[in-house]
Amino acid sequence: MSLTIWCNGKFGDAALRMLLEGTKDHKLVWASKVSANVLQSGDRDPLTASADVLFGQPSVADCLENERVKWTAVTTAGYTRFDTPEFRETFGGRGSILTSASGVFADSCAQHVLAMMLAFGRNLLPSYKDQLTDHNWNYEDRRYASVLLTGQTVLLLGYGAIAKRLVELLAPFGMKIYAVRRQVHSERGVHIIAEDRLSSVLGEVDHIVNILPDNASTRGYMNARRLSCCKRGARYYNIGRGSTDDPRALIEALQTGRIGRAYLDVFDPEPLAPEHPLWTTENCFITPHTAGGRSDQDEAIVKHFLANLQRFAGGSTDLVDRVI
Repeated sequence: MSLTIWCNGKFGDAALRMLLEGTKDHKLVWASKVSANVLQSGDRDPLTASADVLFGQPSVADCLENERVKWTAVTTAGYTRFDTPEFRETFGGRGSILTSASGVFADSCAQHVLAMMLAFGRNLLPSYKDQLTDHNWNYEDRRYASVLLTGQTVLLLGYGAIAKRLVELLAPFGMKIYAVRRQVHSERGVHIIAEDRLSSVLGEVDHIVNILPDNASTRGYMNARRLSCCKRGARYYNIGRGSTDDPRALIEALQTGRIGRAYLDVFDPEPLAPEHPLWTTENCFITPHTAGGRSDQDEAIVKHFLANLQRFAGGSTDLVDRVI
């Protein structure tokens, strides 16, 4: 089956060659405006009306209005703009498919969280601060305040591809792992819990990893009430979406020691304003939405798309990272 594929992604040379070769049996059309930023939504484009497949970051309106579109493949792990009842009902109702690229970013995001867990446990960040500032030899403070991940307890807020990969990486440490998700059924090595048990579990865990998407039910999810339930000194990580945090409540929790340390990769809005108090809050550590980053990102995204394209062109609807 020959397809018309619309794309608004701007890729490096190697990934572009791969895309052109992988779509040579189809018609590939380019949007009038392309972007290298996979997080940026595209503008409306009349060329989508003649496409069977949209690859990149198309506008929601183009997906909904153009009934010829049978598959939209977004180039991100998140799909907030498309995660609405209207989109699911209209797009999914006519049998069209939405896929994400969460598998592309699962390893990098999971490794990013593990890196921060280890950095916190081994006191690497305070030691680096000493190196940059007063060069104090804080032997006792650093050595005897270091802790092992072995046997500690983790709570995952969300249990998709990233969380599942993180569970695999944490396996050698023998940690007890909880996860909150809508479908409460067993997972090997993970205690899946319903949301009504969250408050009690928060008081038990050493690490809270937020991988929640942005939607109406998750905005401000880690609020003052939930933070007050946390085990004193717990470490908090957010690589999901910044909108799921209450920044004021998180700052207060850090200042009081309810949260011992926080690592944040995502914010609302982004970029985080230079004057925002999170930058200077004690024990808060920030990266600029880079948890999913990898040097071969473009190639990995294209490979992911082409593997699904081969299935789709062959008549299969069993696509990797299918959302709708």
